[in-house]
Amino acid sequence: MSTDPDLLRTWRVADRVLSLGQFPLLMGIVNATPDSFSDGGQFLDPERAVEHARTLVSQGADIIDIGGESTRPGSDSVAPSEQLRRVIPVVSGLAQQSDVLISIDTTSAEVAREALAAGAHIVNDISGLTFDEQMVPLVANADCGVICMHIQGTPKTMQDAPCYEDVVPDICRFLEARLSVLEKAGVDPQRVVLDPGIGFGKTAAHNLEILSSVGQLRSLGRPVLIGHSRKRFLEKILGRELDERTWGTVGVSVALAAQRADILRVHDVLAVRDAVLAWHTVMSTADSPD
Repeated sequence: MSTDPDLLRTWRVADRVLSLGQFPLLMGIVNATPDSFSDGGQFLDPERAVEHARTLVSQGADIIDIGGESTRPGSDSVAPSEQLRRVIPVVSGLAQQSDVLISIDTTSAEVAREALAAGAHIVNDISGLTFDEQMVPLVANADCGVICMHIQGTPKTMQDAPCYEDVVPDICRFLEARLSVLEKAGVDPQRVVLDPGIGFGKTAAHNLEILSSVGQLRSLGRPVLIGHSRKRFLEKILGRELDERTWGTVGVSVALAAQRADILRVHDVLAVRDAVLAWHTVMSTADSPD
């Protein structure tokens, strides 16, 4: 598969510089929560969570995203103190055992601060750094990567009645505005990745429109992360329950790779890695001169 240099993106994370745009990075998910929609309760024990994270790394995960607060539709917020109790042992344990990039999935500046101190490299904020007024100054003063996501409403209310004038342009305008806010606060745009927020205040139709518009999102000039893994829109497409959505996730992952999505946030790292690598190898061979 040929590479257009104009499609490459640089992401600066602490002391690392990542070149994105040719083959997607894979972000493995570790939910240290009792109630996440897919794997709630499986990784509450810190040792088990670290073991799972290391397994995901062995399967090909480039980043491990650790969260202590479920953001499934209808969920309530979790106090920072409880998030910290859940995630800090996992972050610190993994940081001691692996050099994989670690992301903290939180909207709380307090949680982000403590997680970065414990060894995390990236702050992944589903609110686009809007829920906590201290989050922007925190990341401005930290040498971390930033994932800025779009959400309509809050996890508690976001699926009540999602409505857009034009979903992809609306999301692009939000993300562009957040990039401007971050840059004015002193955050180098090279540190920022954008996430359109699949399932976060979107209908199945909205999600499908977003998933077919990666190029439009990448036109904002920053890498794009997509978090589609096992989500409810797959039930609408496939008629499959939660525990039967792996292959739908894999299929969408290949479609996203074909559009040069930069990062895929997934539960099933091995299946996605193998499928995307096989696709990429075939396409690269097809593009090679005889």
